[in-house]
Order: sequence, then C-alpha cells, then structure tokens
Amino acid sequence: MKPSLQLRFSQQLTLTPQLQQSIRLLQMSTLELSQEIDQALSDNPMLERTDDPLDSAMRLAPNGGLDAGASIDQTDAKSAETDSNQSNTADSDGSNAESSEPIREQSYDGDWQQSGSGGSRGNDRGDDDSDYPQLAGAEVSLREHLLQQLSSTMVGARDRVLVELLIDELDDDGYLRATIAEVHELLPAEAEIDEQEVHAALRLLQSFDPVGVGACDLRQCLLLQLDTLIDEMTRARASADIRGIEAIEQRAAVLGLARSLVDRHLDTLAAKDFNKLKRSLKCNEEMLRQAQAVITRLSPRPGAKFSQPELNYVVPDVSVRRQGDDWVVTLNPSVMPKLRVNDMYADILRQNRGISGNLSGQLQEARWLIKNVQQRFDTILRVSEAIVDRQKAFFSHGEVAMRPLVLREIADTLGLHESTVSRVTTQKYMLTPHGTFELKYFFGSHVATDSGGAASSTAIRALIKQLIAAEDTRHPLSDNKIAQLLGEQGFVVARRTIAKYREAMRIYPVSQRKTL
Repeated sequence: MKPSLQLRFSQQLTLTPQLQQSIRLLQMSTLELSQEIDQALSDNPMLERTDDPLDSAMRLAPNGGLDAGASIDQTDAKSAETDSNQSNTADSDGSNAESSEPIREQSYDGDWQQSGSGGSRGNDRGDDDSDYPQLAGAEVSLREHLLQQLSSTMVGARDRVLVELLIDELDDDGYLRATIAEVHELLPAEAEIDEQEVHAALRLLQSFDPVGVGACDLRQCLLLQLDTLIDEMTRARASADIRGIEAIEQRAAVLGLARSLVDRHLDTLAAKDFNKLKRSLKCNEEMLRQAQAVITRLSPRPGAKFSQPELNYVVPDVSVRRQGDDWVVTLNPSVMPKLRVNDMYADILRQNRGISGNLSGQLQEARWLIKNVQQRFDTILRVSEAIVDRQKAFFSHGEVAMRPLVLREIADTLGLHESTVSRVTTQKYMLTPHGTFELKYFFGSHVATDSGGAASSTAIRALIKQLIAAEDTRHPLSDNKIAQLLGEQGFVVARRTIAKYREAMRIYPVSQRKTL
C-alpha cells in the first residue's frame, strides 16, 4: 500500500480562552468572582473599576465639590459604552446578551467640615469622648473568664497552677474531655503531685461560673447545675417563713426528682419512655412533667456563650418583588462590578498603533473580562426570570405551591445547555418575600398524585412540616400516619420517602417528639 496525501473536512468544538473564561466565571460564586476580579485588577493595568471607593474619594476637591478630573466620567462612560457595543456578540449558547454600562454612582459632594470631627463647626462642647468614637469592648473568652475568677480566689500557688492546667484542657463547650489520670501524666514527676490534688483542683474549677464547667460528660454537667439549684433551695428554706415553706418543699421535691432522672435514668429520658420512668421513680405525670421542664432549662453547653460562632452572610445575586400582578426580577447592583478599560493606556496604544507588545494582549484580556462578566450577569438574570415565570405560585402562596421543575425545562426554554443552567444555579442566590434561597432550591423531583398529575418534593416537605407542627405532641404522628394523611389529600408518598424528607428537614422521629 502506497503512502498518499488526502484532504478531509471535519468539524470539532474548540474551547477558546475567551470561552473557557466565560464558563469559569459563570460557575463562580459572588465571593469567588470578587476575588477573581481583584486578581485581574492587580495583574492587568488596562483594567480598572469605576465603583472603587478610593477612586471616588480621590475625586473630591478640598472645598467639598468635584475637581476637574470628574469631567472625565462622561468620556469614560462613552468609551465604555463603545467598547461594550463592539464586543457585544452572541454568547456561547446561541443567545444574544444585551450589554449595557451599569449606572454610575454619584460622588459625594457634602461639606467636609460638617461631617468631620476636627472641623471648626463640628463640635463646640470640647468633650474628648465626642472627638473619637468609642471602641467596642473585646469579648471575654471562657479561659479569661475562668482565670479572672481564679485570680480572686485565695488559693496557693501550687493549686493555682493545677487549676490553670485544667482550664487549658477545657474545650469550647466547657467540658474536660481528658481524664484525671491523663492530666496527672502531664505534670512533671519532680513536682510530686498526686491525683488527689488534681481532684481538689477540679472541684475548685467546677465551683466557678458558668455552672457546669469542668464536667467530663453531659450527665455530670447537668448534675452540677442541679446541685447548685438544690443548694440555693436549701438556703431559701432556712430563711423562709411558714407561709412559703410549702412552695419551697414542692420545688425541692421537683428538683430531687430531676436529679434522680439525670443521675440514673438519663438514657430513658432521652428515649422519652415516660411510662417506664413513672414506674421506676414512682411518681405521677405532673411531677414528671415539672422535673422534665427543669432539666430542659439547664445548659448542656455551659461554655458555648463565650465562643461566638462566625457568622456567614449570603449576598443575593438577584431579588424578586411584586409589581402589580407580576413578579419582577432585578440584579443586585452591589455584587455587579463596574469595570472599564483604562483610558490612559488605551490612548497610548491608539497613538502608537505600530507597537505590538504586552499592552495589546492585556487590552484584549480586559475587554474579554468585561464582556464575560456582563454576560455572566445577563445569563443569571435570564435563568432567574425563567424560574420565577414557572414558580409564580411559590412567590404568591409559599412552599406548598411549589411545582416540579428540572434543569432541562429551563435549558430548553432559553436555548441553553443543561450544564450551563446547572452552573448558573449553583451558589447563586435569590432574595424573595419568603427568604433568600439558592437557585437550585426551585428545582425538585416530582411526586405522583391520584389525579395523574405531579407535585414538587419541596411542596411535600412543606406539607409534612405543617402536619408535624399541628400534631398533638402527646400522640405525635408516625411516618405511616403522615403518609396516610397525604394520601387523603391526593399525594401518593411512601413511608420511607416520608422518613427521608423528615430526616432531611432535621425533624425527630415520632419517639423523640413525644411529650407528657
């Protein structure tokens, strides 16, 4: 067989750098997009932001007005609009994205002397406290709180060191997870400290506030708190008059029953086997109810109030509001970066067209980024509008009116690929009258109905939540009963499906929801 040359035509999809950037930006969250843009601004001098607060501050003249540099804004706006119109082409999924420059924020033109603390008209009282803002006091940690109490305790240096060692071994909840033997092994042998001294230091630590700190487990933590309440009741009984003795005795009986519950029947109480508890403790239902109420008011994590969890805030990408009989979707302007090409470097390239170098490539990258960022928000808006159009009943009536929806339905409507819709709905959030939800929240599988239709799994979860919220806690609804009640309403749901939805909503099973 002789070698030969043949000419063949074929088609293949090539991911250009611009398309790769568009896909990458589309799947980013708001925080990731902000970080990506900050990195691009530091790497590419051709790119700049028009919503930079430092840039707005530099445009303020000393007399409170705008300097001559502010006149560039109109030229910048025209230049950005021209660049946007030139780069406005069909997106990768065949849909045209309308590109427009976001509304430019107005610069501050107030009086510096009226707002400043050092102006001649700002303050006439001569008070030092009014010139400088008061700093908020730092939060005290659990360790600092305990060390403050230890410093006011009259103990020797030897015991003080042992208590400090135990404080260092506490976790964020205030529990001492290490045993006395393990703590004793941490001590140097030449100190000649026996375990009894460590026990004494632990008892001193357990007398500190908050009550229950230094416990080794939940049972001991609750017992320490109950013992404190019993001691207070004993002191109150000694100083009470005859008329108050009966109420104090009743209270003391309830506290004694609560201590017996925690000491010997904590597992049975957790299982809510109230009949077994009444037989074991030989008490009536009312006494058991009061003792349970005392236990539920105790703190299972005494040190938790000193460790504030880090709060994570979700910034919505779009918001939905009612306008007449319709629902209108708008982009959140606070998450939309206002980018443009730097005019100074662009003028240099226009005046020196023969120069081809790094600046020319960076100019093209800046234009790509501006176009892709705008296209990202346009796609998010289009997908959000399509979701709202199909879930109007949810916005009007809540979760129970959610209809089944899949990604392919939105993709076919907008002429996008299903993977594109998946990227858009991941880590993008919508602010609604019912709360802030991820866009994926509006998609759900369907559950069959007796009439041959389908209901959304989100609506089924809402119905389950409503049924459990309205149940008699003395006789809570089982999963079988909930499935039966839903069947009476026309929804065909299996018992194990009810259990799966209930566990997803973190609702306890029937045995854990039962009360006296």
